[in-house]
Amino acid sequence: MYLRTLLIVFLVAVVAIFAVLNWSAFMSETTLSVGFTSVQAPLGLVLLIVTALLALLFLIYVVYLQSSVLLENRRQSRELQNQREIAENAEASRFYQLKTSLEEALREQSNQATQFNNTLLARLEKLDQDLRVAVEQSSNSLAAYIGEVEDRFERVADGKK
Repeated sequence: MYLRTLLIVFLVAVVAIFAVLNWSAFMSETTLSVGFTSVQAPLGLVLLIVTALLALLFLIYVVYLQSSVLLENRRQSRELQNQREIAENAEASRFYQLKTSLEEALREQSNQATQFNNTLLARLEKLDQDLRVAVEQSSNSLAAYIGEVEDRFERVADGKK
């Protein structure tokens, strides 16, 4: 864009220098036809004024286009920012839902582990109790067998006396 600006400034300067160098020709009066009437005016000056007006109109048009582009850009920027905020809020909501579901899953897993531990401890207690009963029964049976064997020995010993 810098090169274009320099080219436009150069062309305007060339036209201005051309007008200054040929000012007497620009100012020489001639008869001009305007369609329905004729007037006496300098043709060069009229063309120079028309050219200046056209340049001014194009300049106004360029400023209008540039301002409308800037306004549209600003509007799109605001809209993009709003969409970005909506997306960030949605992402935060998804993270919150994920956190909640993970906490719920961990709580459920912890409850299951606690239930498993309680069930396991109850079974171990029952097994311990059953083992104690079995050991006590075995001990009683063994004591009864030993008592029976002692009685036999005593009978045999008493019978031999």
